[in-house]
Amino acid sequence: MADPYGQFRPPAGLRSGHFQSLLASSSIRRRVVLRRSAALRERGEVWTLDGGDGIRLQGLYSAQSGESHGLAVLLHGWEGSVNSNYVLANGARLYGAGFDVFRLNFRDHGDTHHLNHEIFHSCRLDEVVNALRDLQDRLSAKPWFLAGYSLGGNFSMRVALRAAEAGLDIGHVVAVNPVINPLNAMVAMEEGIRFYERYFERKWSRSLRIKKTCFPDLYGEEVWHDIRGLRARTHYLATKHAGFESAEEYFKGYSIADDRLAPLAVPSTILTSADDPVVPVSDFEALPESPALELIISKYGGHCGFLKNWNLESMAEDLIAERFLQAAGT
Repeated sequence: MADPYGQFRPPAGLRSGHFQSLLASSSIRRRVVLRRSAALRERGEVWTLDGGDGIRLQGLYSAQSGESHGLAVLLHGWEGSVNSNYVLANGARLYGAGFDVFRLNFRDHGDTHHLNHEIFHSCRLDEVVNALRDLQDRLSAKPWFLAGYSLGGNFSMRVALRAAEAGLDIGHVVAVNPVINPLNAMVAMEEGIRFYERYFERKWSRSLRIKKTCFPDLYGEEVWHDIRGLRARTHYLATKHAGFESAEEYFKGYSIADDRLAPLAVPSTILTSADDPVVPVSDFEALPESPALELIISKYGGHCGFLKNWNLESMAEDLIAERFLQAAGT
């Protein structure tokens, strides 16, 4: 039987990878997602988690009023948040399917810039692992389920690699369009339509200005948001504020390319599309085979899109809900 996810084929008007990517994060879909996620958002409680070494990470916990299939945790992408379209849409879907849902903000994402002095970077895995362990312990959640998009997908897979040593009892992980080799993703944005680089540069500038306002004594003289180009700005922040020798060294620090996923033991699913304009499909084709890893590459879907109809429902949400329900034994 053909894999329905790998054979994903949206209506003709939704087959452009760029259109999928833009529409999924648009204000048009926003209105649909806000309507569908009303119950999830109404039940959301702000929780502050212990990231270790005095670090605090924050998220929103929406618990079922009755029986639950377990805990589902969602991780957003770079410069996204717990209120990004794809996070709310998946949260609503999983909450409606009977899961308790926790939406976690990375450091300096959403409205959490004030919680920690140092700035976010993508190699800050320890604090995410510690926060998830704190969440697991506080809820006695065993097993639980984890899904992430883009950079959140990259974090999800690295969390899975650390699960055993960190005492994380994760039943299944789904990563949608995860960043595999960060350097290749940078090159794809630089060589492709400049919209994507400009989009992330604009959102990053806003975030850095907020951080500067929160900690003027530390960052009041910084002009980081004036540095043009993601590579140049990344190099500056990685070398001045994160302790790396170069942007390239920093990229290697959170890469999951080559054989890094070979030791994977947590059952995991990676979903990506051949027309993703941000993360090259060749990065996925080079991943090592693993009995714990299910790799699904569809022809269509764009970056974090996979919109399957003009109701703006996403195939990725179907996949996440199905894998989590299967893992929960439902």
